[in-house]
Amino acid sequence: MHYREVSTAREFVTRLETGADWREELESLAAAEGIDAAFFFGLGAVQDAEVWFYDQTDTEYYPVEFDEPLEVAACVGNISWLDDERFAHTHAVLSRADGESLAGHLNAGTVFAGEVYVKTFEEPLERTFDDTTELDLWPL
Repeated sequence: MHYREVSTAREFVTRLETGADWREELESLAAAEGIDAAFFFGLGAVQDAEVWFYDQTDTEYYPVEFDEPLEVAACVGNISWLDDERFAHTHAVLSRADGESLAGHLNAGTVFAGEVYVKTFEEPLERTFDDTTELDLWPL
């Protein structure tokens, strides 16, 4: 296990703009407010979504696209730096009208409605390549 203590700084609540991209809205908030590291929780609905699944054997992300309205039953993630840009690492549980659930790394989704709580850290975090997983992870 790798860990370090971080101090929290500021907290925000935000309502995402209808028609905007879910992840880009979070990255825009981070840029506007100078957020270098944070954790967030959210809920709402999207008009469509692109969810990525990370294949641990191939060490590749594979996209799955959904061109349908979906509830965002739960959305969690974090904000940090990746390749000199603020990146909102976003995971979501999405549900269809019949209650079927879909989940994964939410790469993109057109917002119908979204409400997100963001708690920032005082210390910035920049993702670095991890040789074991071949993912860009927080350095600890």
